[in-house]
Amino acid sequence: MARINLLPWRAERRKQREREFYMMLAMSAAAAVFVFLCASYWMGMRIDNQNNRNNYLSDQIKLLDKDIESIKELERTRAQLVARKEIIEDLQANRAQMVHLFDQMSKTIPDGTRLTSIKQNGDTLTFAGVAESSTRVATYMKALENSPYLGKADLAKIENKEGAKDVDARLPFEFSLAVNTKKSQTEAEKSASADGKDAASASTAAAPAGPTAKPAADLGAQLNAAATKLTDKEAPAKPATEEKKP
Repeated sequence: MARINLLPWRAERRKQREREFYMMLAMSAAAAVFVFLCASYWMGMRIDNQNNRNNYLSDQIKLLDKDIESIKELERTRAQLVARKEIIEDLQANRAQMVHLFDQMSKTIPDGTRLTSIKQNGDTLTFAGVAESSTRVATYMKALENSPYLGKADLAKIENKEGAKDVDARLPFEFSLAVNTKKSQTEAEKSASADGKDAASASTAAAPAGPTAKPAADLGAQLNAAATKLTDKEAPAKPATEEKKP
C-alpha cells in the first residue's frame, strides 16, 4: 500500500532554509566584526609602534641638540684659546720691540728736535714734537726711514708758531709724524739663519752614517771658522808689548 505524506513539508523546508540563511548571515557578520577588530588592533599596534619610534627619535634629537651645544661651546672656547695663543705669540715675538723702538728714537732724533708725545695704534706710531726748522723735521724723517725697526714716515702736519705765546723761541716748528713699525733686518736674518740651521740639521739627521756624513763635518768646520773670525773681529788686538814677559 502506498504511503502519502500529507504534512506541510514545503513550509518546513522553507523554514529550514531561512534558519540556514540567518545562521550564515550571523556567521558572516561575526566574521566581519572579528576581521574589523583584528584590523583595528593591528592598526593600533602599528600606530603605537610609530609613536614609540617618534618619541625615541625626539629624545635622540634632544640629546644631539645638547651635544651640538657642547660642541659649539667647545668651539667658542677653542677660538678664545687660539686668540690668547696668538696674543701670547705676538707678545713673545715683539717683547724686545719696544726697547729697540726707544733705542732707535734716541738714535734717530737729530739736534734741534724734541718729541712731546708718542702714541701707538697697532703697528703705527704717531710722533708729535717741536723743531728748529723744517729741515730738522726732514732730517728726522729720513733717519726714521733708514731705521731697521721703523718704516716710512708720513708727515701729518708742520706748523711755524714763531712769536706765539707759550712757544719756545728756539723750537718754533710743531710737527706730527705717522711711522709704521717693521721687522728688523737682524731679526729677519736670524730667522733665516735659524731656518737654514733647521734645514741643515734635518738633512744631517736624514743622511746615513758613514762616508756620506762628511759634508756635515765640513759644514761644522765652516761654522766654527766663521765664529772664530767674528770673535777675532770683536776682540781688540793685544799690544805686542804685552806678549813680552819682563
